[in-house]
Amino acid sequence: MDHMILVTGATGTIGSYVVRQLAERGAKVRALTRDPARARLPAGVEVVRGAYGEPASLDAALAGATAAFLLRPPGPDEGQDAALVAAARAAGVDRLVKLSAIGTGDSASGPSGQWHADGERAVRDSGLGWTVLRPSSFASNTLTWLPALRAGEPVPNMTGDGASGVIDPRDIAEVAVRALLDAGHEGRTYTLTGPEAITVPGQAAVLAEVLGRPVPVRSLSPDGTRAFLRTAWGMDEIRADGVLTGLAFVRAGGNEVVTDDVREVLGRPARTYREWAQDHRGAFGEG
Repeated sequence: MDHMILVTGATGTIGSYVVRQLAERGAKVRALTRDPARARLPAGVEVVRGAYGEPASLDAALAGATAAFLLRPPGPDEGQDAALVAAARAAGVDRLVKLSAIGTGDSASGPSGQWHADGERAVRDSGLGWTVLRPSSFASNTLTWLPALRAGEPVPNMTGDGASGVIDPRDIAEVAVRALLDAGHEGRTYTLTGPEAITVPGQAAVLAEVLGRPVPVRSLSPDGTRAFLRTAWGMDEIRADGVLTGLAFVRAGGNEVVTDDVREVLGRPARTYREWAQDHRGAFGEG
């Protein structure tokens, strides 16, 4: 039987990289998305419609698959991973790779620290070969600064001097591809970070050097952050409280974690934030 890999979340930041890198390695790939008509994926990739809340669509997507990459939208767990794991077992899938998040299971990190706890448990208890990936903050999160930069406004800093092991999404995807295709990653949980811990002002300084123009920063107090979350991001009070807990964790140094897991899997250092910024200058209006 030909090996078929199902990739969920196939059109998002990480999923699209996973699909592309698998295709480049000659793997047979099936991409699951809610809207196949809008998917822009490499030639030869099979694109299928499906959703976690539609069990029949998961069964169809997993038919004939030998491995699956589990990626669901951020937010509280609504049983999505457990549903996919159950469907994968029924379909005879051999290997699961679950995209989780750094700090999962740590109550100090706030509600987001529990978003993937049940999903990780479902994967580990599946009886299948499994790998869990816990990446730190994505370098691509700084693309959310674009509206402020275009308006000539400073970018918001909601974490003070708290640093994170910011990671290039391409490295996350490459680790996922290795775990999906290669032996030796079963039963492993990898905490994926860049090679250094960097603050929001530090990222802004690097980006300013790369772009050759200022990237001003506006540091927000916890109360200022709450107001920003409510007005700029439209969060309700409950969700804002949860985000503030997570931001306070980072502000206090809780996410200042750097590991060598990327090097262990890929045999090379993780990309720096500067490398990501240089490679994405075009997104900020630079050639």
